[in-house]
Amino acid sequence: MVSYAHEMSVKANYMNAALNAKDLALWLRSERVAQRRSQAWIAARVGCRRQTIIDLEAGRNVELNALFGALAALGKGLAIVDARVDVERLKEIFPDED
Repeated sequence: MVSYAHEMSVKANYMNAALNAKDLALWLRSERVAQRRSQAWIAARVGCRRQTIIDLEAGRNVELNALFGALAALGKGLAIVDARVDVERLKEIFPDED
C-alpha cells in the first residue's frame, strides 16, 4: 500500500518534470520568483551577465555552466529521470481510489 505522502510526492515530481527547454525555463523562473530572487542576484552568484539569466528563463540556448549555476544559486539540482510513461508508473501516479 502506498502512503498518501508518497503518492503526493510522486505526483508532484511528475508534475514538475521538464521535458524540454521551455518547460525548464518556466520552472526556473517560477522558482526564482517564489524565492523572491532577482535575475541580477542569480547572475551575480553564477558569475554571468543578467542577460544570460534572461535567456535561460526564455528557454534559449545558454552554457550548461549557467544552468547549473542558476540551479545551485536557488538551492536546486538536476536529476535525470526516465520520461517514458509505463502502466506501473501511471498506477503510482494515479492509483485507483476504489
